[in-house]
This record gives sequence, structure tokens and C-alpha cells, in this order.
Amino acid sequence: MSTKDTYQRFIRMPILFHLSAVVLLFFILAAIVLQLLNVYTKHNQAVIVPDVKGLQIEDAAVFFRNNDLRYQIIDSIYSRGVPPGAIVETLPAVGSKVKNKRIISVTLNAKGVQRAEIPDVADLSYRQAYALIQAQGFTYIETKYVPGRYRDLAIKVESNGRTLKPGELIPVSATLVLNVSDGVPEQNSKAPETEQSETIEEN
Repeated sequence: MSTKDTYQRFIRMPILFHLSAVVLLFFILAAIVLQLLNVYTKHNQAVIVPDVKGLQIEDAAVFFRNNDLRYQIIDSIYSRGVPPGAIVETLPAVGSKVKNKRIISVTLNAKGVQRAEIPDVADLSYRQAYALIQAQGFTYIETKYVPGRYRDLAIKVESNGRTLKPGELIPVSATLVLNVSDGVPEQNSKAPETEQSETIEEN
């Protein structure tokens, strides 16, 4: 059988011909897609997120450009020891490997002193009171146990030796002292001293 006869016989089989064409087209398209995907993602190419913490955003922008990265400001907080307007945190974190052109999310330190209201913590449990203060944005919170009838019951909030009123606006950077009951009423704690003094007088 000649080559011509074989070809003519093949083209008389439309199902086999179309199936072969579909398979061939599939492999061609798959190869094209993989190549485009490899170019788009720049396979095996990565850059390191530069250490821009503490820099003003204008200065940090230079480092981002030099590393073929982009950035966006997503939040501002107040942090002690960091200049106003400086970068506090990045996401992904400094030192992370990312694709070039990646957008880096930046958190700045507030330029003004942020203030928050002192919550009413009286008669709340210690955990509830502490969580409520934290929820207002305060991060420097100390605990002071004072005489009281019920153990771990919040009494009041102080700062610099002054009792703060609920609703009072205070800088979130302030150190707060949460007064909590120790479960020993004040009159009971003084009883032994009274008895001792009476004994001395009798002698």
C-alpha cells in the first residue's frame, strides 16, 4: 500500500483525525500557558523585604524602589521610642523573601499623641477589667493589689498616683495602674496590729 493510499485512508476516518488534532492542540496550548505563567510569576526570582523600621516613609520609599517593591500604608499606631511618622511594622516582615513588584503593607507611628477613654472597671473581675483597658488601646498596664473584701475584683485605675475617672481622656502611652482587691478587708488586716498594741500597753 502506497503512502498516498495510507493518507487517503486516514482522512476517511474523521473521528481519529479530529481526536488527534484535539490532543495536539491541547499540548500546544498547555505549553504556551506554562511559558506565560513562568514569565508572569518570574519563577525563582525573589527579593528581600528591606529593614525600613524607624525610617520615615519618604526615606523608606527609596529602599522599596531599589528592591523593586511597592508599598501601601494600612494603619497608624502609637509606639514609645519610635519617631512620629516612622515605620513601626511591615507585612510581610522585614527579611522575608517575596516576589518583586509585591505590595508591602506598612504601619506608621502616629504623628500626634493618641488618647483614649478610661473605662469604668469598678466591680469587674480582674481579667475583664484588664481586657477592657487593653481594648481601649492602652498597653502599659500594671496591677496593684489593695485591701478589699473580694479577691481579684477591680476597684479603680490610677496614673502617676492620681485616680482616673471613667471617660477621662488619657494618652495611650501612659502607664496605668489597675487597683485590684486582694481579698483581705482593710479592717481585718489592721486587727493584729491593734491587739499587739493593746498587749504592750498592758505590760
